[in-house]
Amino acid sequence: MSIEAVKDYFASCGMQDRILEFDVSSATVELAAKALDCAPCRIAKTLSFMVNGAPVLIVTAGDTKIDNPKYKAQFGAKAKMLTPDEAVERIGHTVGGVCPFAVKDGVRVYLDVSLKRFDTVYPACGSSNSAIELTCDELEKYSSALAWIDVCKGWQAAEAE
Repeated sequence: MSIEAVKDYFASCGMQDRILEFDVSSATVELAAKALDCAPCRIAKTLSFMVNGAPVLIVTAGDTKIDNPKYKAQFGAKAKMLTPDEAVERIGHTVGGVCPFAVKDGVRVYLDVSLKRFDTVYPACGSSNSAIELTCDELEKYSSALAWIDVCKGWQAAEAE
């Protein structure tokens, strides 16, 4: 699975024309923000973890970090990120393009509340040079997220400024 799988997925939703592809890398929050000419916090980064033997994706705002106590309270386990090889094997996308769309069966997707402060956000689309602009409602719908959760830190101070 890759950007082609994500394109096929959004084509089935009539939204393939909204996928953005760049001539430059968007593999990190900083590179994606530069490619999109937006604030890094609006990049919806997708982090991949193993929880009790099952792959989990958490989509967060670009200016956040996982808060270990919150994560452990949510999932009952210590945060263990997937390796790049595990991400391809378990999720279906390479690191730098991991997104919550067109993922392998059994992947559970969660959205962090840090995203809700934005009208729109930019998740990747399965490659290290792609993104799509979505509202939070659209992100929830098209990612098939199980729930909104609160497992991040670092963004509340930015929001207060």
